[in-house]
Amino acid sequence: MTNSKEEIDQIYARLSPRADKLYRFVMLYANYLKEPRDYGTGQLVTMTEVHTLTLIEDNPGYTVSDLAKWWGCTKSAVSQTIKRLEARGLVYKVRDENNAKILHLYPTEEGVKLSTAHKLFDNMDIMQTSNDLLRSCTAEEIDTFYKVIDAYCELF
Repeated sequence: MTNSKEEIDQIYARLSPRADKLYRFVMLYANYLKEPRDYGTGQLVTMTEVHTLTLIEDNPGYTVSDLAKWWGCTKSAVSQTIKRLEARGLVYKVRDENNAKILHLYPTEEGVKLSTAHKLFDNMDIMQTSNDLLRSCTAEEIDTFYKVIDAYCELF
């Protein structure tokens, strides 16, 4: 079944506004993730870096493969983040005693301080965001939003 350009344009005009909202949200959030910020220790790090550090602190011994699986990205992308964290003295690597190719990741003392500051920052930010959202959405609507996000994650 072939649609004419006019039919395609009409369907697109009807369907695209929702998709455009999703794309805009994704792009705004992607930019937000990349913006370095101080989580309370004086160090400027991106959300990706600090959340990776926190995963390592919460799961000492995690590997690049573990993180790549968790984030749903390539080991190369995770390795770049780990290099930045290691260069800042926030994580260190220990070779697996049974397989020298495997490197386990651990937070340094400074890494633990930053991770803890990040958790406090996120706790306050999540509570503030929730309060802000409740001004224009019900708790049930917010719960539905997160349910839809979970469904999107499953699709990906």
